[in-house]
Amino acid sequence: MQIVKTQTDKLVVGSNDVSHPEGKDQSPTGTAVLNGPVYVGKTGASPNYEAVFNVTSNSAQQLPGDQQPACSASLAIKVDGNVAIDGDNKTIQALLVNGDVTINGNTKQTGNTDQTGTIKASGSITASNFVGSVSTASGKSSGAKAFDIPHPSKEGHRLRHICLEGPETAVYHRGRLIGEKVIRLPSYWKDLVHADSITVQLQPIGQAQNLVIQEFDNEQIVLVEEGNIDFITDESIIDCFYHVYGERKDVERLIVEYQGTSTDDYPGDNSIYSINR
Repeated sequence: MQIVKTQTDKLVVGSNDVSHPEGKDQSPTGTAVLNGPVYVGKTGASPNYEAVFNVTSNSAQQLPGDQQPACSASLAIKVDGNVAIDGDNKTIQALLVNGDVTINGNTKQTGNTDQTGTIKASGSITASNFVGSVSTASGKSSGAKAFDIPHPSKEGHRLRHICLEGPETAVYHRGRLIGEKVIRLPSYWKDLVHADSITVQLQPIGQAQNLVIQEFDNEQIVLVEEGNIDFITDESIIDCFYHVYGERKDVERLIVEYQGTSTDDYPGDNSIYSINR
C-alpha cells in the first residue's frame, strides 16, 4: 500500500484524490479516499475482488503476543444512522440479501422486490398489486385481512374491505339465471370442489317463482321446471340471482380447532398455509 497524500483531516490511498472531481476539495474533516478495492476482516487467502468494498465478520487470527482481547463479532456491518442505496444497473439487484431479514419499523417501497421466502409482518402490508398469500399473526391480537385502495369515487378518501373468514377452505360462484333451469359451474370445479359440500342460495327477481333445486353436483345445479313455465308463451319465467359455495378438495380439509400453544402444534399439513408463527 502506498499513501500518496496524508494530512491531519484527510487520508488518501492511491494515485488520485477522487473526492473533488471539479478541482475544489470540499471534503469534510475526517474523510478517507480509497481508490481501489477495500477488504475489512479475513476474507480468504486470495481475494477475488467481488466488490469495491468487501466486509466479513471473520476477523484476523489473534497474535500470540497480543494482550488485548481477540476481536469477536457476529455482525459484518452495523450502521447507526440511515442508509440509502442508489443502484447503478451494473448488477440485476441494487440490494441482494441471502438469508433472513428482520425489519423493526415501517417499510415503504416504490420499486419492485422479488421475494422467494416468507414475509412476516407485525404491522400492515399495503400493495397495489400483490401476488401470493397473506395471513395475519396468530393469537388474541390477530387483525383482519384487508385491502386498502384509493377511493374510486371520492377524491381524498380511501376504501378498505375485509376478507371474509370461515372454518373451511372454500370457493364461490355467483351470477344471474334468466330463462333456463341449469346453473353451469366453472369447468374446473369438478376437480376443485367436493360435490357433497356444495350449497346454493337462490333469490327470485321480479315475481314469486318456484325455485327448487332438483339435483346438483360439482358441474351444474338443476332447478325444478314445474311451476316456472308461462302458460301463454310456454317459456321459462325463471329469473333469479344465485350464489354457490363449495369446499376445495385439492387441499386437506381444515382442522378448525386443535390443542396447542402455537401454530406449530397444528396437527395437519401446515405447509399449505401462509402463517405468521
